[in-house]
Amino acid sequence: MPYRRLPNTDAARLRALKTVLDSNEIYTVRNRFIDWQTINRAQPAYDRLLTASEQYRLSYAAQMRGTGKIDKLQRNAQMYVSHFLQVLLMAVERGEIKKSALKLYGLDEETTTLPHMKSIGGLLKWGAMAVEGEKARVKQGGRPIYNPTVGMVSTHLDIFRDSYEQHKRLQERTAKAAEALKQIRPEVDSVLCDLWNQIEKHFKDEPAKDRLDKCRKLGVVYYYRKNEKSSADELASNKQTGGKQASR
Repeated sequence: MPYRRLPNTDAARLRALKTVLDSNEIYTVRNRFIDWQTINRAQPAYDRLLTASEQYRLSYAAQMRGTGKIDKLQRNAQMYVSHFLQVLLMAVERGEIKKSALKLYGLDEETTTLPHMKSIGGLLKWGAMAVEGEKARVKQGGRPIYNPTVGMVSTHLDIFRDSYEQHKRLQERTAKAAEALKQIRPEVDSVLCDLWNQIEKHFKDEPAKDRLDKCRKLGVVYYYRKNEKSSADELASNKQTGGKQASR
């Protein structure tokens, strides 16, 4: 015998609820077999789940659209910051800028390699220190670094930071929408279980095949176990073969 199983996706939950709610059979006074208390729980549950799932879909789509943009802006900002610091280190190596000036950029006087900037945190940290260090050095009378200028570095860093903050807000909104869905699902599953129990109870005296067909018509979902599926397919195949032979 196939076994009943509650839906495991929100789309399937909505489909199962809608199937029951759209059936005129459950609303007729004389033949009504689902109590009004359950029906009155089902409609709000459907509406809440539909709204929450749509909000999650829109939030997630907006978040995904921004992901590619963020990656590109991060690469640009990282390129400008790293190029700027490379020029700084080469200027120190050539003696054009004193080693002691490296402290203004948060670097050790003996530094000869770039700091780690692969992560977003590292990029924002060292980008800000590069900008502030250059402003401080120039204010002390040092000659500005060109190609790239600190203004170009600051611009690309600000563009990335603003977009990253916006992306984080989108991620937070998506996480809240996902949490809202998580909170709604137990109630929806409870309503579905109640509905399906009453549907199966109503058709319990029907022959097995008729009972399953009528329950399925009202949204109840059944699954065959692996060996039962094979047996069912073989039986259906035998019936088809027998029917063709009888018609000849």
